Amino acid sequence: MNPTPPRVRRQPASFSIVIPVYFNEASLVELHAGLTAGAQRHPEVPYEIIFVDDGSEDGSFARLEELAAADPCVRVLQLSRNFGAHNACMAGLSVARGECVAVMGADLQDPPDLPWQMLERWGPDTPVVVAARRSRDDATSRVLFAALYYRIMRRVAFPRLPRGGFDCFLIDRRVVDYLNTLGEANASVSGLVLWTGFRFAEISYDRLARPFGRSRWTFGKRVKLLIDSVVGFSYAPIRLMSAVGVSLGVIGFLYAGLITVRKLTEGIEVSGWSSLMAVLLVLSGVQLIALGVLGEYVWRTLAAARQRPNFIIAASRNLEHGFPLPQGEGQGEGIRTPARL
Repeated sequence: MNPTPPRVRRQPASFSIVIPVYFNEASLVELHAGLTAGAQRHPEVPYEIIFVDDGSEDGSFARLEELAAADPCVRVLQLSRNFGAHNACMAGLSVARGECVAVMGADLQDPPDLPWQMLERWGPDTPVVVAARRSRDDATSRVLFAALYYRIMRRVAFPRLPRGGFDCFLIDRRVVDYLNTLGEANASVSGLVLWTGFRFAEISYDRLARPFGRSRWTFGKRVKLLIDSVVGFSYAPIRLMSAVGVSLGVIGFLYAGLITVRKLTEGIEVSGWSSLMAVLLVLSGVQLIALGVLGEYVWRTLAAARQRPNFIIAASRNLEHGFPLPQGEGQGEGIRTPARL
């Protein structure tokens, strides 16, 4: 009886790496060098690196132009203003042509060879690969907020979300095409990846300390991400407000009935201005919170109804280039433009 031959993992026909850039001038050269070094492990896979300048006001775009002029594998998009990391990622996905597409950050907190590690885990049965954080070398406040965020998202939206969360992921052409049809402006791209429901593989890595500059990921942006993610993928806030309203209503009716019975049976005087004002203030606060929750949903509905573009590409470099041929096919001198899969 002949033994079953080992299964050979299929390599993708082409690979795209999307990187949103925002005030990352100092890290771009080192990041590009790391990505290029990682590509040496897969000389048979043609690749492209798509940098999306999300309205940076430093020299990021000029540095990206230099990289694009020196390396035909580098593509550059410049957005007309800062549209946010989610929309910058979606801009990159809209022009990515690879059979597989990886998304990662530009601040070097994620190892530059991470896209290639994810590529090694990709297969036809796992169209999504996520890079979950095993640990992170960040400030305590950021670590605590991240833990809270992922705990909430696991509870109200995505039970399969890795406990350490993820920002870096790899998706194949099927998932990319689905994401490009959604057009959601106020959402999390990693949340949309999980929302598609495709089976995913998971790798772990240690998030490094930021080597250059300071993070532009402010507390206000983190709070907005939390609100966008919860409102965008869960109806839990509305259900919670309904539950609070019903509970307070039941308590109010029971208390009113108790006062009425005591008035009729015991003849007590109904008094208590302070307690009455406290009840009114609590109820008014709950009503305002409920209106705010409804407003978040209504505002997103209005934004979707306007149908404004989620990003505007002001300039680009090297988008007309195809994929360089793999080594051994014309010694990398030719250009191959892959068909849309």
